[in-house]
Amino acid sequence: MTDRRTIIPFGPQHPVLPEPIHLDLAVEDEHVVEAIPSIGYVHRGLESLVPTRDYQDFVFIAERICGICSFTHSSTYCQGIEAMMGVEIPERARYLRTLWGEYSRIHSHLLWLGLFADALGFESLFYAAWKLRESILNDLEKTTGGRVIQSVCKVGGVRRDIPEDTLSSMAFRLDALEDELQELTTVFLGDYTMKKRLCGKGILGKEQAYLLGAVGPVARGSGIPFDVRMTDYLAYQDIGFKPVVSDGCDGYARCEVRCKELFQSVELIRRLISDMPEGEAAVTVKGNPDGEYFSRSEQPRGEVIHYLRGNGTKNLVQFRVRTPTLTNVPALVEMLKGCDLADVPQIVLTIDPCIGCMER
Repeated sequence: MTDRRTIIPFGPQHPVLPEPIHLDLAVEDEHVVEAIPSIGYVHRGLESLVPTRDYQDFVFIAERICGICSFTHSSTYCQGIEAMMGVEIPERARYLRTLWGEYSRIHSHLLWLGLFADALGFESLFYAAWKLRESILNDLEKTTGGRVIQSVCKVGGVRRDIPEDTLSSMAFRLDALEDELQELTTVFLGDYTMKKRLCGKGILGKEQAYLLGAVGPVARGSGIPFDVRMTDYLAYQDIGFKPVVSDGCDGYARCEVRCKELFQSVELIRRLISDMPEGEAAVTVKGNPDGEYFSRSEQPRGEVIHYLRGNGTKNLVQFRVRTPTLTNVPALVEMLKGCDLADVPQIVLTIDPCIGCMER
């Protein structure tokens, strides 16, 4: 019945989308039978700048791959350079990077929850989520100097330390935040309309998620216990970590994973503050990177990989990034097959797309 098939462009400009993703939807009646992604709308060519910038300065470009994921990009880049050069950063720097990484995860998840609520027509819920996000951004600004682009990581450690009295006040504010998060997530996970729009929509089975290489909450929402934080990087092995997993395999499960990760991040931050080592926050780095390294981290959206290659000069030879949104696009295409046209916006949003990251 190919004569009944219509191609409908979805994006890059769409009232629901916070990011300019572009899909061509093959539709029969009101059902999507195929989704064809089109990549490159906001390509900026950041990877090609690496031969023109000193490796120490390139961290400022790496973190501008994306505003929301900026800290993880800078941390991943720095740990790759440090591994190539054999630099061991101080324990306090490891803990501080982990702490700021978890703050970034909370603010990213709250941003997504707010945008998702707004897309479904829950305007007051949008404001509630972003009000809580403001308190997280305030702590990020107080400790790093930046609300979105922190510029606090450097090769050899971090540029700023956090005084003990500030750490104590941050821990105190987490208690009030946790109570408010409980109220917020109860609506997302318990409201009738939310369940109606999410349950059974955007199905991605466990085997499909594995074969298509899904990462982050998309994979964990399909029952795959994969999280880079389970590996030995930063301070996660010191403080103990277990991934949040749901077996629902639909949009509701992906929302559930992100909601529960908010509380997990709060608890991880508490442990980091209580176990924070004393000492310096950075070491002096001499020389230039030589060799190659795959640096991996867990962004709020999933695993990110930075491939770095140097030749002993101050400029790297090659820099490539594989972001979680790019990795999750095949999974998104699978989710959209067979869905109703009206459900496309919220299914797309359940992968938390970050097109700035994906296209760099």
